[in-house]
Amino acid sequence: MTGTAPSPQRTTPGTGTSALITNSQGEYLLHLRDNIEGICWPGYWAPIGGRPEPGEPLADAIARELKEETGLTIPLTAFTTVHQDNAEHLGKGTIAVYTGHWDGDAHALPLTEGVMLHWFPVSVLPRLRVPPWCREAIRIHQAA
Repeated sequence: MTGTAPSPQRTTPGTGTSALITNSQGEYLLHLRDNIEGICWPGYWAPIGGRPEPGEPLADAIARELKEETGLTIPLTAFTTVHQDNAEHLGKGTIAVYTGHWDGDAHALPLTEGVMLHWFPVSVLPRLRVPPWCREAIRIHQAA
């Protein structure tokens, strides 16, 4: 997997979108996905994200997904693009990753999809089921 940091003005090509949300402690807000057949990465911890509607710009898609799934409306910045290619977990294509910052109680958010939201420090990520594309996005983010 590789990632490149696009300029914020450029529309990042992608088949999916994701929001790496951090807090003032440097933790990442991750979403425990439902463990059901027919979705990408069931039972994994991943950032909030999804796919754009036909004709929907990626920046609008991630803002919509974040609002729909968590109720959050925060500024997001285009950050990088990562590739996922894992047919076993229905994940294939590119993910346009956006970043944002929020200090709040993850468990108080009105989650509409998945099992739960939780803040995690980077040191805990190796012990979690996290998709490889997500690990790559966080690695790039940590290096930036």
